[in-house]
Amino acid sequence: MPTTRENTEDRSAVRTLLRLWPYVRPARARLSAAAFVAVLASCTGLVIPLVLKWMVDGPVADRDRAGVWLGALCLLLLGFAEALLFGARRWLVARPLSHVEAEMRAALYRRLQRLPVAFHDRWPSGQLLSRATADLGLVRMFLAFPLTFLLVNSVTIVIGVIIMLLQDWTLGLVILGPAIPVMVMCVVFEHRYAVVARRAQDQVGDLTTVVEESVLGIRIIKGFGRHRSQAQAFREISKSLRGTELAKARLLATIWAVIVTLPELAIGAALVLGAVQVADGELSAGTLVAFLSTALALRWPVDSIGFLLAMSQEAATATERYFEVMDEEPESEKTESEKAENGAAENGQRDRDRDRDSVVGAVATAGAGLRFDGVVFRYPDADPTSPPTLDRVDLHIRPGESMALVGATGSGKTTLTALVPRLHEATSGRITLDGTDVTAMSRSELRSKVAVAFEEPTLFSASVGENVLMGTDAEDAGRDELERALAVAQADFVHALPQGADTQVGEQGLSLSGGQRQRLALARAVVGRPRFLVLDDPLSALDVHTEAAVEAALRQVLADTTALIVAHRPSTVLLADRVALLSGGRITAVGTHQELLRGNPEYAHLMSGTGRQEDDR
Repeated sequence: MPTTRENTEDRSAVRTLLRLWPYVRPARARLSAAAFVAVLASCTGLVIPLVLKWMVDGPVADRDRAGVWLGALCLLLLGFAEALLFGARRWLVARPLSHVEAEMRAALYRRLQRLPVAFHDRWPSGQLLSRATADLGLVRMFLAFPLTFLLVNSVTIVIGVIIMLLQDWTLGLVILGPAIPVMVMCVVFEHRYAVVARRAQDQVGDLTTVVEESVLGIRIIKGFGRHRSQAQAFREISKSLRGTELAKARLLATIWAVIVTLPELAIGAALVLGAVQVADGELSAGTLVAFLSTALALRWPVDSIGFLLAMSQEAATATERYFEVMDEEPESEKTESEKAENGAAENGQRDRDRDRDSVVGAVATAGAGLRFDGVVFRYPDADPTSPPTLDRVDLHIRPGESMALVGATGSGKTTLTALVPRLHEATSGRITLDGTDVTAMSRSELRSKVAVAFEEPTLFSASVGENVLMGTDAEDAGRDELERALAVAQADFVHALPQGADTQVGEQGLSLSGGQRQRLALARAVVGRPRFLVLDDPLSALDVHTEAAVEAALRQVLADTTALIVAHRPSTVLLADRVALLSGGRITAVGTHQELLRGNPEYAHLMSGTGRQEDDR
């Protein structure tokens, strides 16, 4: 599980936000045009004080009513032009920024699909969901508003200050007085706000995780009456998030108080000094009006600095969280030999290649099928001093043979089955299919040959047919293949559903019973007629009669494939030609069911119980 990263002192918000450039580049023309239009609109607003100066020193002083009407018309046209330009800016950025957000979300989803199982084991799903939703929303808001207006307001302030200095340089210096303390406060605010912004976004991810787990586990919560404890957990995280949001509000209030108060005091001082100069005849009334109007026009660009910086920091932390996932190393579609040729293999690849070459002949003469040679596996997050989950596993399943894998709870049976389709990577040793190392195949090629069915079946929010046909890559797979797979899994209940195989099963398939979900998962495994079949206790949720019917149909499938079956009950073991006993991370015995029953006390003990064993991992 990722930890909250609150130490942001060495992080540059600008450098982080620049990582968005590859996504923004296709929209750079419209974004640049929008920025130019916004600058033009802002500069149009700065012309208004100059018109006021002309009106006060000219038509108003000369009591020229026609000149006053002409000035009023100019002010109206300038205001209309400013509003029209800002509207055009909004129109220019709306479509490209929604496209940028959609592309980033699609890229994140693609990366999540390619990341290894070990990554998903570490990361809570709520953290990933918050990155794909709330964080990308913050990025889009930054690109739509702060990115443009940090530039626009900076240009406006510079031009406005130049105009005020040209009007009267002494009053201009008075206005510039607060500039240094405001900039110092902005730097301090930026560093402090970055910390709480990151903490808040991580807490949103934690809160999303709690909500998601509560929804998915609602049956457990209700069944055990744990709604109060879950509500308490939700309140605790929600309280922490509220405290963080209040800390953000306090920081924003502080910087805003400084940014608003100091310039207001400067404007008040300039008004008094200017009024004295007008009274002494050193300054025209029109010049004072133009100066103060320009200063007031700069209030919004100055006042907005605080929340623009806040939004920028939130976008920077959101971008950082987004790329924490995107920077994770995905499962490569290259084979190990290709990576070695390209110089991208790990340091131990050459030794591994030499070991592979030394046993190729032995594998060829010993036959094909599924073979484990000295396989060692240790989970990445395991204590390095602890023994590995699997320790030098040697096992050969001959072509067309079914091998039952039996072992006590936590012996590593599920882990061993996960190594075949490379859901996890073996720490050392090698696994071969028909004499070919699985690491010499691309994952897509490997998984087209190996079908899997897990003890805990997962169904998607789709129709029954779509869930089952997910197990085949054949584009022409249709009703006949679906019916054959359903028949093997004894899933005749599908025909009694409201729309048959077109019935939507709902999220996680929770509208079906455990046995029904398990049978659909088995149908998904066999629908593609795989050469290799890996089944992790596929019949554990079935009643005795259904189990017998499924076993009878499954025997026909097993006759044409090479299968590794995790088994806990004698009835499942009898599906296999031979049995392998996994104990202490090693294969300690291989033989038929009767042979092991007579000659291996540990196996006899395991088979004597009536309870179903479950794997820890």
